[in-house]
Amino acid sequence: MTPSPVAIGLAGAGPWARTRYAPVFAAGPETRLAAVWSRHPDNARPTAEAYGATLATTFAELVDSCDAVALCVPPAVQAELAPIAAAANKPLLLDKPLAVDLASAQRLAAAIIESRVPTMFALTFRYSDTIRQFLADVPRFAAATGARAVMVTGSQLSGPYAESSWRPEKGVLFDEGPHILDLVDVAFGPIVAAQVHRGRDGWTGMLLEHEGGMVSELSLANRVGLERNQIEVELFGASGRLHLDVVEAYTNGNVFENLRREFADVARGAAHHVDIRRALYVQGLIDRIERASQT
Repeated sequence: MTPSPVAIGLAGAGPWARTRYAPVFAAGPETRLAAVWSRHPDNARPTAEAYGATLATTFAELVDSCDAVALCVPPAVQAELAPIAAAANKPLLLDKPLAVDLASAQRLAAAIIESRVPTMFALTFRYSDTIRQFLADVPRFAAATGARAVMVTGSQLSGPYAESSWRPEKGVLFDEGPHILDLVDVAFGPIVAAQVHRGRDGWTGMLLEHEGGMVSELSLANRVGLERNQIEVELFGASGRLHLDVVEAYTNGNVFENLRREFADVARGAAHHVDIRRALYVQGLIDRIERASQT
């Protein structure tokens, strides 16, 4: 017997909530968009009306009207709202970064872990079939001598994300850094040390040391004028090169179909490998690299 669609409550009315989460969860079949809430109801109303969802007037009303909550709000707001939903025993889809700093992330994680609600973290690269296959191929690649990664975009030059208040304030490391740092950490081995250099317009270059002794280089920027974002990961060794075009993999990797299906499973009680613990781990990486850039 096919289970009933999971009723999703969407907190947030920004570009990502409107253009990604709302249509994805409304499309089903694993989920349905039950309610939408924002601190600014006029922003949430068009999304709720477009998908036949309830416009919740308070966050408590949103929580009461759904089976699981998808948070699509700034990190400081997430730290405030997530414990409320967890206390109500609602499974959570958490946005990145987890919080504005490591101490806040630790408090948030402690509250969620204590509640024992299932969680999933929106590191969207990790939901691509193509990227998952790349990560499965890495152990079969002959011992790499080195690796590199680049995530260079124009997200802060124009478009909806350039209008965000927290993104320019916190910088590229907090905004897009979680995605590529997580991917590099999984593909190349846990990051154990970092040297960091910053240049114009937030350009951030890193020399990373990984568990097992491999060294990688990472370039990160979000104020570069490109027709197509450049996001790549590659390993080099005696057997050649193992390369991943992340933009291509993200575009054609069934990211949001996988995310929807897996969050429905999480809402029904399944554990997920990209959960609150991984979210806290990635926040720790960000904190370590931020501190390294100040020395």
